[in-house]
Amino acid sequence: MTTELKLSVNIGSLTLTNPIMPASGAFGEDMEGIIDFNQLGAVVPKSITKHPRKGNATPRVCETPAGMINSIGIQSKGIDYYMENVIPYYGRYQTPLISSISADSIDEFAEMASIIAGTKEVAALELNISCPNLKGNGAAFGMDAKLTRELISEVRKVTEKPLIAKLTPNVTSIQEIALAAEAGGADGLNVANTLLAMAIDVHTRRPRIGNVLGGLSGPAVKPIIVRMIYQVHQVTNLPIIGCGGVMNGEDALEMILAGASAVQVGTASFVQPTAMLDILEEIKQYMVQYGITDINSLVGQVAAGKHTTEGC
Repeated sequence: MTTELKLSVNIGSLTLTNPIMPASGAFGEDMEGIIDFNQLGAVVPKSITKHPRKGNATPRVCETPAGMINSIGIQSKGIDYYMENVIPYYGRYQTPLISSISADSIDEFAEMASIIAGTKEVAALELNISCPNLKGNGAAFGMDAKLTRELISEVRKVTEKPLIAKLTPNVTSIQEIALAAEAGGADGLNVANTLLAMAIDVHTRRPRIGNVLGGLSGPAVKPIIVRMIYQVHQVTNLPIIGCGGVMNGEDALEMILAGASAVQVGTASFVQPTAMLDILEEIKQYMVQYGITDINSLVGQVAAGKHTTEGC
């Protein structure tokens, strides 16, 4: 007799049929002909901005050892297009739609959240607090605990739908920012966005990214993200969505054991468009192999001994 596997996970009041979903910016409508969206735990389209944006200067992407750097600049058609086209498109699927929002100010975050969350097709909001606060000093909201708490609090006032704070890894203490997001009323945490990086073409002596700096993703960042998931899981009870360097089922399971309830897949989909479904199958095989019937029983179950901050 085959044992039924329980793969469903909860992010606040949102229930996902399984823990696998795309990372914002690494997924789009063009993938419809390659994978069945209804087999994913959720769909997360590219972050939306209030006004249309052309994005950053080219080149926007370059490969690096075990990863890639991108600096797209949140190219966007604006919220009106998103409401009229993107939401209805994904609303046709059974899979929950998580809308990722990027804004220039706290007021703009709240305004956009109120509009987007007001539609029945949107199941939750992912707040990209890694973007710069243009009404402040230009630093990312998520680099400041006070700003993070204030931003989440203001958005919380306009919607009861689950709020997921997408944290930046470019901080000294991600635990401090996670706690601030929890205090503000977040229902979940995305750990984390890309790491700030740079690559130089030694022959032209020019940056390999038009914007000079960009975000590093791919296998190279996974150990850092796993560490951050583990640290955040130690200080907060909020469900965590792990994001960064997941290329296969073992990578996803590593994040789950560190404390993630769900996992986002980004760079892997550029390498293999069916990666998300392949990863889901590998997780199922692992559960059968080790007699695991409920994926939630693995969350945070790394058998960690005493740890220090020393590197050796």
